[in-house]
Amino acid sequence: MEVIGVIPARMGSSRFPNKPLAPILGMAMVGHVYHRASHAERLSEIWVATCDSEIYEYVESIGGNVVMTAETHERATDRTAEALVNIEVLRGRPIDAVLMIQGDEPMLVPSELDDLVVAAEATPGAAAVNLMIKIQSQEEFEDLNAVKVVATIDGNVLYLSRSPIPSNRRFDSGVPMWRQLGIILFRRDALICYSQLEPTPLEIIESVDMNRFIEHGYSIKLVEATHPTKAVDTAEDLRDVERLMRAGDHLADEYLAI
Repeated sequence: MEVIGVIPARMGSSRFPNKPLAPILGMAMVGHVYHRASHAERLSEIWVATCDSEIYEYVESIGGNVVMTAETHERATDRTAEALVNIEVLRGRPIDAVLMIQGDEPMLVPSELDDLVVAAEATPGAAAVNLMIKIQSQEEFEDLNAVKVVATIDGNVLYLSRSPIPSNRRFDSGVPMWRQLGIILFRRDALICYSQLEPTPLEIIESVDMNRFIEHGYSIKLVEATHPTKAVDTAEDLRDVERLMRAGDHLADEYLAI
């Protein structure tokens, strides 16, 4: 299976404007994501998909692959789907699968990107494969910026919400608490199909892309991430990531020395 990585990024985030170019240890956040993803062994190429000239110029300045997309996309998944089509035109041939890597995951672990490719090859019936990680605190469980995921017995997505699910109001022994990471592998045809489907009610209510797949009956396989990471939703998160990297991040030390 040939898989490329696509990092959708735009300057107009409502929660944190200009977030992709926010500096962490002197490097733009999207640069951290690009360099870390480039260490994954199972991705043939990494691309940034953007509608902003500032991001386009930055990625070119670090020698990265970048493709322009429309300004109208409200969902990162739709931007990734357009990027796939544009990249296939540039390359002159189709690609088997695309691994969407959110541009606000500057501490991603490259080996876990490879884990998604392995899982996709082992589950050919799944339209997508998604990383999830255990939630470690009640505060994180209740954080509306964290997308919670509930799994079926066989490890597929049952439902996703920004609200704390499953509810623990009537259960005293603790509930499984998992957070979806914005790192998702899509089979080519499934991603193209996703972009052609109308946004669905639960996708809009929860503001979670993958509910569109769930509502249309597609299967999303879940893979557990075992390395704690920190996504950046706010300026405070950015400061936390910088502190964590400064305290010891061997991969960051390697590419920051370039």
